[in-house]
Amino acid sequence: MKVNLFVSKDIEEPHADIHTNELTDNITKAMSILESDDSNDMLAVKKGSDIALLEFSEVFMLRVEDKQVKVYTENAEYLIKKPLYQVEETLNNDFVRISKTTIVNLRKIERVAPSLKGMMFIQLKNGLKDNISRKYLPDFKNALDL
Repeated sequence: MKVNLFVSKDIEEPHADIHTNELTDNITKAMSILESDDSNDMLAVKKGSDIALLEFSEVFMLRVEDKQVKVYTENAEYLIKKPLYQVEETLNNDFVRISKTTIVNLRKIERVAPSLKGMMFIQLKNGLKDNISRKYLPDFKNALDL
């Protein structure tokens, strides 16, 4: 999907025009997001040449892999251009960093168990697994009120 952005000081109220030959679920979702005031709870991500807007509640994990930030949902993975620390600043309190390279959605955790050398193991409801490093364990426990 091609996206054009025009910035002009002459416009009193921001507006968006969408030109399409088919009304898809993504376009309907984008329209809903643009019309709502809750656009701060969204991530713009890419999958191939497509751009998608994900609600925070859809995101399970964000992880740096091969120098790219991957965003994982229940059944898909996307890329985001921003570095992980910049994305972290936009996320709400449902998200917590568990390592230098990983942020998880607390609402998507299936289980947490002890792992090697003082670390903890985490499994998400979509089957993704990772380790909570010792450095981030206090913040993780604090986020869970433990």
